[in-house]
Amino acid sequence: MAWFFCEDEITSESCALTGENAKHAKVLRLRQGEEITLVTPGGTQCECEVSEITSDSVNVKVLSKKPCQNEPDVFVTLYQALPKGDKMDYIVQKCVELGVSRIVPMLTSRCVSRPDEKSMKKKVARWQKIALQAAMQSRRGIVPEVCPCVPFSRAAEMAKGGDVTVFFYELGGESVRDILTDKPRSVGMFIGSEGGFEESEVQTVLDNGGRAATLGKRILRAETAPLAALSVIMYQTNNFS
Repeated sequence: MAWFFCEDEITSESCALTGENAKHAKVLRLRQGEEITLVTPGGTQCECEVSEITSDSVNVKVLSKKPCQNEPDVFVTLYQALPKGDKMDYIVQKCVELGVSRIVPMLTSRCVSRPDEKSMKKKVARWQKIALQAAMQSRRGIVPEVCPCVPFSRAAEMAKGGDVTVFFYELGGESVRDILTDKPRSVGMFIGSEGGFEESEVQTVLDNGGRAATLGKRILRAETAPLAALSVIMYQTNNFS
């Protein structure tokens, strides 16, 4: 069954898909009588039936409503140092599938990729579109936000608001199992680029109450580490059960 996200709450017994949603519905070759799922900004899952297809919209009848229960019960923010090339596309897609709630691209001392402001805005817009597509494919209850790129210092400040901050460090640290002994409501996870982190960056997060963590003795690629780290966090918080 096709999965869509609405921009507004659905208050009547019918609604219309327009814009990109309508285009996507037509790409899927939906027909009258087929059932689809719409998820509202408030997390309501609406089971609907296609009633009419016009040149610029797909009209549906709402069959039932219920709270969407597909979201993890821990809010995970990924603070990802910009990797080289198009690796961030892959990271965004797979982390959304795995349950990340927010992604904050950041520039650290060892980032090789340093796009100018205009290029960065285009990249963030593309990553947000990738997040939307991944959320639809994996049947998420929300579309995770991809924030504007920030300096490392700003990311470290942003992370202060979470319950737990986990800094995945290539030179070692605690196991995630030992860090997440009490189930948190929110987790911030820091992942470096190809060159890892400067010691001063590690110390900044530790001074703010964060904890250095390890993913084992093997050094993972920049695009592998966030997936492994997020999977461990989801497992330790019982979101893979």
